[in-house]
Amino acid sequence: MDKKTEKWIINKLRTAGCVFAEDEAQLLISEAQTLDTLIGMVERRATGLPLEHVVGWADFCGMRIKVEQGVFVPRRRTEFLVQQTASLATPGSVIVDLCCGTGAVGVALAKIVGYIELYATDIDPASVRCAHYNTTFIGGNVYEGDLYHPLPSALHNRVDILVANAPYVPTESIKLLPQEARKYEIRAALDGGEKGLDIQRRVAAEAPLWLAPGGHLLVETSQKQALQTAEIFAENGLIPKVVNCVELDATVVIGTQTNRMNMN
Repeated sequence: MDKKTEKWIINKLRTAGCVFAEDEAQLLISEAQTLDTLIGMVERRATGLPLEHVVGWADFCGMRIKVEQGVFVPRRRTEFLVQQTASLATPGSVIVDLCCGTGAVGVALAKIVGYIELYATDIDPASVRCAHYNTTFIGGNVYEGDLYHPLPSALHNRVDILVANAPYVPTESIKLLPQEARKYEIRAALDGGEKGLDIQRRVAAEAPLWLAPGGHLLVETSQKQALQTAEIFAENGLIPKVVNCVELDATVVIGTQTNRMNMN
């Protein structure tokens, strides 16, 4: 790649508002097989398409995660959700990843923990395709459907860990999100209802039916919403705990099932 073309790419990206234009230019150059492909990628990025959608993958927990256009891009802050979940898991744990998106959380957990019995669900067909691809090498079971609905009933009271990066942005706040999210990611992966708690309520309400005695539910949320999320967990019989990571600007609420078996 000659310097003139590289400079054109950097200027094009910088003019489009890309803060890390130099880094992005190097990535696009390394990913493109031909000059025509490269120019097309630069043009798509300059329109505002997320970089991950342009190159077809996202960096998450040091891994390349396949991401199709329109699919929610795994955020770095969600690595804290992975860390918290991994600290509670052991090899062989039965883990269910709700609202799995690309399946990034489950794949990262398998990398850290070792073998896990993974089940993942998402309502978006494109996300499910990505999750199937990303979890293939770890033997993940991926289902298309709404939250728990597509899961096999044999998992009732068998799940060691439920993990959910469920949408938690209040509906009215969607318009305040960066254009990359607002315009190019599926709304169902962002919109958490009027107060951003609707999906969390549904996840927590049914969790006791699926969790094994002593099992855990972990959800990512905002620091502002964390206490309300914790209250929702408590209302559904889970013992809540809120944990934060300043570095990643991340908040996770952990709910622990009592040792009593739920027979409903």
